Formats: sequence, C-alpha cells, structure tokens
Amino acid sequence: MDNFAPRKGSKAGSVTPTARILIIAGSDSGGGAGIQADIRTVTMLGGHAMTAVTAITAQNTLGVTAVHPVPAEMILSQIDAVVGDIGVDAIKIGMIGSGFAAEQVAARLERLKAEQPGIPIVFDPVMVATSGSSLADEATVAAFGRLMDVATIATPNLPELKRLTAEEDPVAAALHLVGQHGCAVLIKGGHEEGDALADALIETDNMTSWQGQRIDTTSTHGTGCTLASAIALFLAQRASLPDAVARAREFVRVALHEAPGLGGGAGPMGHPSVRLDVGIGPRLNQVTVTGTNYNRSVEFYRKLGLKQIVDNPPDYARFETPGGATFSIQIDPDEKIIATTAVYFECDDLDERVEQLARGGLMFEHGPRNQPWMWREARLRDPDGNIIFLYKAGEARRFPPWRVDSSTEKR
Repeated sequence: MDNFAPRKGSKAGSVTPTARILIIAGSDSGGGAGIQADIRTVTMLGGHAMTAVTAITAQNTLGVTAVHPVPAEMILSQIDAVVGDIGVDAIKIGMIGSGFAAEQVAARLERLKAEQPGIPIVFDPVMVATSGSSLADEATVAAFGRLMDVATIATPNLPELKRLTAEEDPVAAALHLVGQHGCAVLIKGGHEEGDALADALIETDNMTSWQGQRIDTTSTHGTGCTLASAIALFLAQRASLPDAVARAREFVRVALHEAPGLGGGAGPMGHPSVRLDVGIGPRLNQVTVTGTNYNRSVEFYRKLGLKQIVDNPPDYARFETPGGATFSIQIDPDEKIIATTAVYFECDDLDERVEQLARGGLMFEHGPRNQPWMWREARLRDPDGNIIFLYKAGEARRFPPWRVDSSTEKR
C-alpha cells in the first residue's frame, strides 16, 4: 500500500505525507556514494533526508585517501536532534566509523524501536568501497551483528556476505544471518561474473528473486548506498519488503543508465534523471500522437529539439526530453487526424528558441505571448496538424494564485 494515514508532522488531510528518512552513514567527498548518494536518492524519490554523519572521508572515483571517524557521542546527538523534532519514518544505516560507534548506534535504535514498533531499518554493511578501499576494520565488522539484530533488512554484497558468515554459498550465508539475527537479507549479485545478474531477498518464510542483465558502465560508485536508501524510502511509504526492493532495484538500474561518466575510476550514477521512472502514484511521463508520414514527423520533432531514442520506421519513433519524459509518434498513413489535444513542451529559453526555430524553417501560428493564466506560449502544429505549444510557466504551472487547496477540498 502506498497511501497511509497522516502522521505527526504531516500536513492535515495529506494521504501521502513526505517520508522522513534518517541516514546514518559516512560522507563521500567525491559525491558518488555515502551520505551524498543517500540524500540524492531520497530527495529524487520525494522523501526528506536527514543525516547522522558517522565519518568524513577523502575520496574520489579512484579510491579513499583518508577517513576521519566522527565520535559516537556526536553521531548520537545528530540522531536525537532530528528524531526529537522532525520525526522519522525509516532509517538507513551505511558506513559506521568504528565498532564502538556501531554498538552505540545499535543501542539507540533499540530504544527507538521500542518507542516506534515496526519502524523500518535498512542496514547496508559497508566494508569496502567500490574502488577496493577498506571502510571497516575487524572490530567494526564484529559489531555489525547488533545492528542486524535491530534491522528490518540487511543488504550485503557477495564479498560482504561471505565476510559476515564465512559461508561460501550466498544462500546458505543469507539463511545463516536470517536465522541468527531475524532480519531479512538481500543477496546482491553485482559481484558475480558474466552479463546475467540475480538478486535474492531471503526472509524467514519467503524468498523472492530478480534477474537482469548487467549494465555496461564503470559508473557503479554508490550502487549499494543508493539501493539501501531507496528501499528505506519505499518501506517508509508502506510498500511491502519485496515491492520496496523491486522498486529500489529499478531506481538503481535507471541511475546506472543515466550515469554522467565523471572521474577516472568508478564514477557516480545519474540520480537526478530518475525522478519520473520510479515513485508514488500515476506519473505523466509519456505522450503519444498519431502521424501519417514517419520521416516527415521524425524530422519535425528532432528539429524541435527532442532526442530520438527509438527508431522503428515506418511505424513508430520515441523521443526523450530533458528530465526524462518521453514523447512518441505512432504512424498510420490512413488515419484522419483531428487535433483536439495540445502537447506542451516547456522551455526556459522560450523566446530565443522560437526565434531560432522560426529561422530554421518551422512555421508558428503565433510567437511567444503572455496569457491570462500566467503562461507565455508560442503555438505551432506538427506536419499532421497536431497542436504543439512551446511555453514558459515557471511556478505558475503548479502553483498559480488560484491553486485549489487540497486540504480543504471536498471529499
């Protein structure tokens, strides 16, 4: 279930209040993993990220050059500060700076679970960075057991799973942890050889598995952090554990596809471009219009500035817009097209773009005009008569002065 009753700190009448996610993890100066990846993930999925920083690292895509643990008392102070005021709906634990800190955090979370029974806790037992640098000593790893005791789910990769149990077989290792600590365990198959990947969620009474193809990229820094934070977010939104994992996996996969290719090593993923792919409720991210001539329509929309991502002549073409929404044309040479719906593409550079397109040969029915509804619009038609607007609305699109107040809307 995605919708749930209002909580303390949520707006009156809201059925999907902002999920408050507490992230207990280390900082990554390179921005690819750790707290930085966690914040990006929670933010892009519509939650509110709060942090208790456990360590400061000096790292980039090539490796970790320095680690400075944060004292346990300061970690606990951060936790208490945000929980006491803002509240929390789920917790994600990543890198822990020391064994002592792990014990203290576990004790604090035990008390929190007593106060909020059932609060989801996702533990990603970070031991080694993607670059291969160690992020947890033996004392810290030894203290992970107590964190797994309070966790809802643990998300180790294959090397971490083996180190936690000394078991060679991943399923046997996961079952060992489930039996010993009572938390579910997600076996992540990213370290396996080959193009085919498999992940498996092991619960006390159930097993769910997913298969997929490896995405060809070196930008894999922060995959574990991102996955665990997304799971925490979806659990806070009351998704079931298998559904939370499935949706989090999808978020990670799209972010891998969108990786910007930064740095000389294991680069960061493309979190900012996943907003329309995974989330709550119906999302408008695809529109299709009918055309009668493939080449003519493709030329028009490419000239308009859309990026073609599917080329299937003579029947179908799909385009991508900045931000991830897609637009397509379905070709039917015999269709009589009656334009009754308009498609709007927002452009921050509206006037300059319209002038450039007009000089390039596109005919506009009218140029940019200010409208009473506070939008500025230019109107044209595609080769088959479909109505297209290029416009600039800014905050007036979603927040006009006459916006309906949903908290007072009649049910």
